[in-house]
Amino acid sequence: MVPDPHSREMSTCITGRFAPAPSAPAWFHSALEHPVSSNFVEVDGCPIHYLLWPRFGDGEDRGGLLFVHGGGAHANWWRFIAPFFTRDFRVAAIDLSGMGDSGRRDDYDAIQRADEMKAVISAAGLRAKPFVIGHSFGGLMTMRFGAAYGDEIGGAVIVDSPIRRPEERAKFKPPKGMGWMRVYDTFETAVDRFRLLPAQECANDFLVDFVARHSIKEVETGWTWKFDIGVLSSRRFGEPFHEHLQKVRCRAALIFGESSALVSRETAAYMSELMGPQAPIVEIPEARHHVMLDQPLAFVAALRAILDGWVRTDSGEPPRRHFALTSHTPKLTFVFDGSTIFDRRR
Repeated sequence: MVPDPHSREMSTCITGRFAPAPSAPAWFHSALEHPVSSNFVEVDGCPIHYLLWPRFGDGEDRGGLLFVHGGGAHANWWRFIAPFFTRDFRVAAIDLSGMGDSGRRDDYDAIQRADEMKAVISAAGLRAKPFVIGHSFGGLMTMRFGAAYGDEIGGAVIVDSPIRRPEERAKFKPPKGMGWMRVYDTFETAVDRFRLLPAQECANDFLVDFVARHSIKEVETGWTWKFDIGVLSSRRFGEPFHEHLQKVRCRAALIFGESSALVSRETAAYMSELMGPQAPIVEIPEARHHVMLDQPLAFVAALRAILDGWVRTDSGEPPRRHFALTSHTPKLTFVFDGSTIFDRRR
């Protein structure tokens, strides 16, 4: 594969306005020290940005992973998650068009974004049958990708993306799009105005601060958000994503937060019906919608368990039965039985 002339290496030492808080835990600093490159691939005339982490270490080569961010977010939401998988995988995180450092379009639709994801998988060299992990809006795009190109990937992991029962969908009113984009006088003022949507508390201030500082760009009159205001229009909810999920042409799994404002246990049960009885359904304790911010290490452990089960099934090995994880709460042990991970505290 010919190197992308637009590729640029990112410094492993984050300095200046992007410096992590000194009080952040050691695992976070270690994750940011992993080698990562910033790259572009053109898709239908639009430059699509992605981050790429090569395999790093002596682990088993298990192929590739693609992480897909939520609405209005960007690839850097995965900067402190992706390095946990580089021992076994080559890992990429995409900026969907109109968000992050990717270019903008006059109009956006889900199949177009699926094509962007497919192009990044190819350009990043993620090899045959990579796994795709999408959070929130990115999970909806992953459903669309799985319905269109699922036979080309090893599995799709949906992270806190709600597909509600028909009676709930009938009552659902899409949120109104933003009318205008505010510009702030200083970078720090913009950082202070950063908010998670849906609104929630997050105990890990260092993670919220990190993603906030990568969500802002300089314009002629000050500082504003990187995303195109058009990507948050109510049209983004217009597709039949319940049909896409049911038509996914690969294995699928769901990870959701115990206290999510979007995915309840009832919603998860309905999504399980659509995905089939073999799909893992994982509830992360003490996590809200932004699972990777609320319980990052628990999220890593759950995702590792799912991927390990799939890889071992493909290789003919029996899946592991126990996975221990350490989070910001006392040590929790989860048992993976091929379909569900149970919180043993209950």
